[in-house]
Amino acid sequence: MISVITPVYNGKRFIEACIKVVIDQKCPHVEHIIVDGASTDGTVAIIKQYAERYPHIRWISEKDLGQSDAMNKGIAIAKGEIIGLLNVDDFYEPNVLNRALELFKELPVPSFLVGNCNVWKAEDKLDTVCKPANFKLSNMLCGLGMDNFPTNPSAYFYHTSLHQQIGLYKIDEHYAMDLDFLLRVVQVATVKYVDETWGNWMRIEGTKTFTLWQSPKRAYKLVDKILRYYRKDLPLIQRLLVTIYYELYIYFHRYYQWRFKYYFQKYLMHPENIFPKLSSKLITKRE
Repeated sequence: MISVITPVYNGKRFIEACIKVVIDQKCPHVEHIIVDGASTDGTVAIIKQYAERYPHIRWISEKDLGQSDAMNKGIAIAKGEIIGLLNVDDFYEPNVLNRALELFKELPVPSFLVGNCNVWKAEDKLDTVCKPANFKLSNMLCGLGMDNFPTNPSAYFYHTSLHQQIGLYKIDEHYAMDLDFLLRVVQVATVKYVDETWGNWMRIEGTKTFTLWQSPKRAYKLVDKILRYYRKDLPLIQRLLVTIYYELYIYFHRYYQWRFKYYFQKYLMHPENIFPKLSSKLITKRE
């Protein structure tokens, strides 16, 4: 069985669609565990309505300590040998759950199975497709990218027994709990990447992740702190090489990306700014 866990708090806007996504998978070996954080906006009423009609839906509603705590509660009551996490505003492609169950038959325990994930700017605007074919510890510690980091849990599944080896999600981590978890996973599990699109991550204004990346400096600082923590356990030479690569990656990614955007907006989008700049330089040179 696969246990799909959905943490939610005041998610009335999305919860019905999320429940239908799992129903539409038509998977006979699934339970959908919805962990509600004592919502006050009508979310619970919708969950109750569907749970009365569909026996694969299990749910609880009580105050919690945040998203990580909610996910851990779901894991604690999960009956499935395989875990899937589906945020309330994300969704699966058709037949993903049956496909995952079929693939797990051939995988050792514990394994981590990951596919591709569509990243959407809006409902009808595809931003990019995350294809984490190079998902392993050394690559992640050099800097996160679309080819080495599964950006959203709607595109991955893993053996429940993994938690017995590496622990649960950190309750005091409210933004990057998945990154911290994945850095532990990749050190223990057999990773199997499949070049198929399974998940969809919606970057929706007002959601927690969207709000975090509205302040890139804060987001980078958070990611940097976690990566540095896990780099310290590498052998000395490898740690040195990874650190150098990472610092160069961050420098060029932050600095030159910002500089390009600045000059593009100031000069290429406004050619009239080029000539005054040249004139002032010539005058300065003559003086």
